[in-house]
Amino acid sequence: MSYKVAVVGATGNVGREMLETLSARKFPVSEVVALASKKSKGKEVSYGDTKILTSQVLEDYDFTGTDIALFSPGASVSKIHAPRAASQGCVVIDNTSYFRMDKDIPLVVPEVNAEALKNFRHRNIIANPNCSTMQMVVALKPLHDAATIKRIVVSTYQSVSGAGKDAMDELFEQTKALFMNDTREAKKFTKRIAFNVIPHIDVFMEDGSTKEEWKMVEETKKILDPHIQVTATCVRVPVFVGHSESINIEFERPLSADEAREILHDAPGVAVVDRRENGGYQTPAEATGEDAVFVSRIREDHTVTNGLNLWCVSDNLRKGAALNAVQIAEELVANYGL
Repeated sequence: MSYKVAVVGATGNVGREMLETLSARKFPVSEVVALASKKSKGKEVSYGDTKILTSQVLEDYDFTGTDIALFSPGASVSKIHAPRAASQGCVVIDNTSYFRMDKDIPLVVPEVNAEALKNFRHRNIIANPNCSTMQMVVALKPLHDAATIKRIVVSTYQSVSGAGKDAMDELFEQTKALFMNDTREAKKFTKRIAFNVIPHIDVFMEDGSTKEEWKMVEETKKILDPHIQVTATCVRVPVFVGHSESINIEFERPLSADEAREILHDAPGVAVVDRRENGGYQTPAEATGEDAVFVSRIREDHTVTNGLNLWCVSDNLRKGAALNAVQIAEELVANYGL
């Protein structure tokens, strides 16, 4: 059986990655439709190595007869058009933040909680988690199963691609300007991002956290376990693609670094690169273009009972967005009667 698939936000970073991932994984499509805003009408995007799609206007598109829609157009657009698509019988897999904490909408990472898809027809909308949450829970799920996580302390080092194409352009232009003894005004970010780090992603909340940090806390609870305590500090760094995380974990039961390493070696979606030598770890540069969540620097934390530290890296445009959405579609086709 094959499916008519629409990609919403097809001209953006994640939309293009969704099209590439659908093609690369040979998802059974009968037709692929590229949808974008009116200003992108007619813009061409690639599907695979040989096929070129011409983007159509989302507002004008009738989703009747479309089986699956992968959405990544921004939360305000998904708010309007995802329910419209769902009401016309299309299953929406939404990459924006808008539906993630809706109790009636599953928030899914297939390696972690695919069973949450069982009631997907209730709203016909499935949410993709935040990219930073996603890579973390892929790495932590097998460890949680083995020893039960009590508390997580995570610091993120998030690439500018997570803020879109304009953010990538700003890093490029500022870096080039500094080498020319020139300056470029910060527009996308609150401060200069070139040769700098910014401890601020998304808006500030009343308690001093940013919304990005709040997302990591609440989404981890919804996906993995509501009893886990999570505290996060999210930082933007001058890297084009690939998010990194330093994660400190406290377990209910003992789990050695060697045991954790062995568990993660066999875990779906995880690749362990953990040699205690120069270069024996993964960085965003090596993770870019790869599907896996990479785990390195696994070691015991002797300052707490049953503690571990690890380093986690993933391509935020792939597993952090596009790949996870396609994997959800694959799961629906394989196991949930779509």
